[in-house]
Amino acid sequence: MEISTILMSLPLGVTFVVTGLFINLIQAALYLTIRPISKNTFRKINGAIAEILWLQILCLMEWWAGIEVKLYTDLKTYHLMGKEHAVLMSNHISDMDTYILWILAQRSGCLRSALTVVKKSSKYLPIVGWASWFFGFVFLERSWAKDEGYLKTSLEELKDFPMPFWLTIFVEGTRLTPDKLLASQEFAISKGLLIQENVLIPRTKGFIATIQCLRSFVSTIYDVTIVVPKTHPIPSLLRTLRRQPWVVKVHITRYSFNELSESENEIAKWCKDKFIFKVVISCSCVVTLGGWILCHKFGKGHVFLGAILAIVAVTIHIFIEYTKLPQQIREI
Repeated sequence: MEISTILMSLPLGVTFVVTGLFINLIQAALYLTIRPISKNTFRKINGAIAEILWLQILCLMEWWAGIEVKLYTDLKTYHLMGKEHAVLMSNHISDMDTYILWILAQRSGCLRSALTVVKKSSKYLPIVGWASWFFGFVFLERSWAKDEGYLKTSLEELKDFPMPFWLTIFVEGTRLTPDKLLASQEFAISKGLLIQENVLIPRTKGFIATIQCLRSFVSTIYDVTIVVPKTHPIPSLLRTLRRQPWVVKVHITRYSFNELSESENEIAKWCKDKFIFKVVISCSCVVTLGGWILCHKFGKGHVFLGAILAIVAVTIHIFIEYTKLPQQIREI
């Protein structure tokens, strides 16, 4: 990691790490004391506490980096956002996607109940991963044999959620990269499916299970498409820390669960059809993925202060390593 990026990020990093560890400790205490007595009371308090941490991330994105998120939807959907339980079916272009949707959740008043289905390794990330586990994120191993039972159990636990929630599921199962797009297109050719640009073929087993488990108490699906204008690169943590602004457009179409058949095959077909339409929405965008060589070097100084700054720098380094993308070879 470039030393200039580390130095520029340290003031915010120190605040984030200190606040985040304090919040993690409070969450752990609440989990051990309040949750056994009342799960919903724990959810309400924990949501308010976690929101403090989430807002720091949003502040980093909007105030520090000056990013811009443009929402495209109809007026009815806009007024209902944050006021109803909803499943968000989104494409996945970067590891900033969750935070992009958090900006919309914060504007809609449901940031403290914005849940996400993510890969299992995410929960081991310092501070954010731990906070997400206490918050109620659903962590999957990307193996249906291992994930099916856990996913269904986690979804059933949302039945008595005390406030309107968003549950974001990235149906592609992974973020878009050149290698994954190529593999997805080769798979489509082998199965005689339509070759798609800008999105991967959705993995529908988890989506089908989500619809079936939530149908009795969730009535709405938001079909979310995140796109990047031609002149802008894919969002990344490194660009954010460098105060390099980026712009994304978020298109949301609202559907009722009643529009989906109860047939698994029909649900899968509906999902795949919506992802074909995402190609139409995103065809005006160029996906530009950046690759970086990360390194850092510190000189001697006060031992205690140096240790603190080193911990912060390592934490920042971990996040960037975890979120960095391979270099894009071609333009779409």
